[in-house]
Amino acid sequence: MSKVIVNNIKQRLASIDAFRGLTIAGMIIVLNPGSWKYGYPIFKHADWHGWTIADLVFPFFLFIVGVSITYALGKAKDENFDKKNTYLKIIKRSVILFLLGLFINSFPDFNFHQFRIMGVLQRIAICYLIISILFLHTEYKTQAIIAVSLLFIYWAIMEWVYVPGFPLGSYGKGENAANYLDRFVLSGWMGYYEKLGEPEGFISTLPSLSLTLFGVLTGHFLRLKKEIQTTASIIFGVGVLLFLLGLVWDIWLPINKNLWTSSFTVLTGGLGLILFSVFYYLIDGLGYQKYAKPFIVLGMNAITVYVLSIVVAKLIKLLTFTSNGIEYHARSWVYENILLGLFGINGASLVYAILYCSIWCGIMWILYYKKIFIKV
Repeated sequence: MSKVIVNNIKQRLASIDAFRGLTIAGMIIVLNPGSWKYGYPIFKHADWHGWTIADLVFPFFLFIVGVSITYALGKAKDENFDKKNTYLKIIKRSVILFLLGLFINSFPDFNFHQFRIMGVLQRIAICYLIISILFLHTEYKTQAIIAVSLLFIYWAIMEWVYVPGFPLGSYGKGENAANYLDRFVLSGWMGYYEKLGEPEGFISTLPSLSLTLFGVLTGHFLRLKKEIQTTASIIFGVGVLLFLLGLVWDIWLPINKNLWTSSFTVLTGGLGLILFSVFYYLIDGLGYQKYAKPFIVLGMNAITVYVLSIVVAKLIKLLTFTSNGIEYHARSWVYENILLGLFGINGASLVYAILYCSIWCGIMWILYYKKIFIKV
């Protein structure tokens, strides 16, 4: 973490913080079930092709990163920004995010013989770096063209790059162009993804950049400051069109979160627009901020709570003890001895995840009311 700010909150769209907070809550819930074996299917990632609610969380975060870029850098761009100072801030933030991702990957074992370079924060860092610089030097029309172009470039790579031993255009596990090229670049540095392929690899970063640009384009539209109901309605309509386009594209290009296919990008971008339009209308339009407060609280310290929740979850797994001759770690004991009897197999797993997320929301609420916001 690079900076702790204790001051009044600047005027900002509460819907952006709430949306960001919702995605972080989703990440915490998806990553912390009471039992990995049992749980509601929608809170598990799709095994390969297809999508679930769990598969929407990370794309939604990249989308809101793009929206935030237009507000964070828009004024600097409008006022003929100080290039050196602005670039240094962008690079510094990107490096910190990437290093935090490396730390999460290796903690607590720090086993560098099975080290993984890529990950969630690493992809966020790369997208933030590239799209921020692109935003500063291009206008919205160019950004839209680049967003669409990257989707088709990815599709072309997947269809036309030959993978030895497999037919062209294969999208199977470990037998597709993205996994093949990622192994060529990252071999020995993919940790437990060495066999199946890196889900946050270099090739699948291309459509991730497009999704971030969808957010940037949304930010451009928001900054026009039209009537909120009109703006929300247009965003909602575009979201529906993208969602349907993603479903249609799935006929030729499978929706796949692991490969982050272009159809997956368009579908999740559409759903992100739909959900954000609802947040924007209800929170900033009708003023229902108090109902979104838990999400706003999480969104104001999003990266902080994400990193800490993962670190603490890993520490919890190290706390082992024996009860009635059975060895438990803290999470499994709570799941099996308290929640299982109250909520059943699947319900107990979800309740544990919600309780864990709620605890972190309470901690972030303390920071929020003390006006402490840890900026990365």
